[in-house]
Amino acid sequence: LTALSPSALLVYRVFRNEARRSTKALHALLHGLALLIALVGLVAVFESHRAKGISNMYSLHSWCGMAAFVLYLLQWLLGCSFFLVPGVSFSLRGRYKPHHVFFGIALFAFSIATCLLGITEMLLFNIRDSYSHFVPEGVLANTLGLLLVAFGLVVGYVLTRDDWKRAPLAEEMALSMDFKTLTESESPRGSQ
Repeated sequence: LTALSPSALLVYRVFRNEARRSTKALHALLHGLALLIALVGLVAVFESHRAKGISNMYSLHSWCGMAAFVLYLLQWLLGCSFFLVPGVSFSLRGRYKPHHVFFGIALFAFSIATCLLGITEMLLFNIRDSYSHFVPEGVLANTLGLLLVAFGLVVGYVLTRDDWKRAPLAEEMALSMDFKTLTESESPRGSQ
């Protein structure tokens, strides 16, 4: 989730001059691919544990990882339902959008936290006795953890900056006003 999710989150910031329909489809596609890769990863972990006789779902890392996957799947399904399925009202989409954005960013932060828990767990399993002696494996893992935090902060910064937001294109504004008028009997110029 931590690999493709930020790319999907940043689609609206990077492709600011592309048609909304294209960026929306790319956003959903990248999140769908992230889910598929995460599912393959989950199956691999369960198979690896089964082959080695290791218990499943006992650590905080595994609980957070499963929660992140399930919440991410729910977020993706709700996003597709609200924003890709035709016929959902403009007002309902507008009310749901801030929640979708918030939970998208929150799930990204949660996935980074889950990765950090996994790194710590592996350090405790593999180099518990030598970790406090600054062994190369520990330094590498700590560096990776700091890079993950820095990456999360950079993505969060870009996502929260108003000057990076995608402004609707002129033709999208005209189409959305016409659509709104037809579907919700509202005047494009406001209430009259």
